[in-house]
Amino acid sequence: MTQTEPPKDKYTVGKTLYGGAYRPVAIAANPLAPPVEKQPSRIAARVKLGLILLLIIILIPFSIFVTWNYKNYSAASKKMFGSGNLFSALVPSSAAGAERGRTNILIVGYSADDPGHAGAKLTDSLMIVSLGAEGKQSYMLSIPRDLYVEIPDYGRAKINEAYQNGENDEFSESGLPSGGIGLLQKTITKNLGVPVDYYAVVNYAAVRDTTDALGGITVNIQSTDPRGIHDPNFKPEEGGPLTLANGPQKIDGATALRLTRARGAAGGYGLALSDFDRTKNQQAVIAGIKNGISTNLLINPMKNEAILNAGANNITTNIELNEMLPLYKLFSKIPTEQLKPVSLRDFNGENLLSGFVTSSGQSALVPAAGVRDFSEIQEAISKLNK
Repeated sequence: MTQTEPPKDKYTVGKTLYGGAYRPVAIAANPLAPPVEKQPSRIAARVKLGLILLLIIILIPFSIFVTWNYKNYSAASKKMFGSGNLFSALVPSSAAGAERGRTNILIVGYSADDPGHAGAKLTDSLMIVSLGAEGKQSYMLSIPRDLYVEIPDYGRAKINEAYQNGENDEFSESGLPSGGIGLLQKTITKNLGVPVDYYAVVNYAAVRDTTDALGGITVNIQSTDPRGIHDPNFKPEEGGPLTLANGPQKIDGATALRLTRARGAAGGYGLALSDFDRTKNQQAVIAGIKNGISTNLLINPMKNEAILNAGANNITTNIELNEMLPLYKLFSKIPTEQLKPVSLRDFNGENLLSGFVTSSGQSALVPAAGVRDFSEIQEAISKLNK
């Protein structure tokens, strides 16, 4: 007996087990039953599988890359900040000094990384980088190393001796960092009236390594000599004599390092003001590094690691890891042209310093208002802070 196929508008075709074999039977369609879902086509399934494979292809190397970088970032972070937990950087925090709308960072350059350098613990470079909140002036104040000041508990001496004294005598005082940086910080606040929120003690190699990690930096040489600057007194292993023309130009790490150390010397030109020219050029290098970091940080992970390693290997700081993000935000919001370079020798056209010969016959610098009178300098700095 042949079973006729039921009309498709009233029946659907199903199967049932009958007599040990499957045979087609007519099943009345239930109008209340949910519609039968269409099975995905083979093409759709292949597309879905392709997307999954694509995600795997992308995510596996990405996860390896992130893990590898995390490991490297973590090691550098632990060395520099004392913590390798990079996720702690995401913990909400605020930069010190935020309550007064200004964060001051003391940058100290010395030559402890140069075994042949005499007086390696004497701080040849001293600078306050003052970052103002929105609407407030930001500036880089260079402090002459020959400035004759009162070093608490040590008497009067050049300011570049404060760090060395604190290191040698293991300075310790509540509320201040221990060692040389603590005594130097106390000396700066006492004489200049500038509170210090953070410090960074920098080996000279940090300038070279950071500049190279950035692929070079751009500096603008502005010498009074039309030829630019020339210092013939660098050794071959340091890169040899430094010669740079006036105007913007890109320089590598070795050149940046020599530029931060160059000053007036016999046979040279364009550095007639010696230490003052050197501090001006140091400010130019810092501005160049700032521009490079603002351009590369977070955008280029490979450069980030090199930048972090350059810092970790050459910088000692009291900045906590969870303070880095607010500091970076504050730092990056300030256009480089608004990070004003400030010199006590030429403060808005006025020289706030005067030459002085100490009792031991050393040439030094003192306030123009008087050997011990820092009131005019303190007032000038306070105007910058508004």
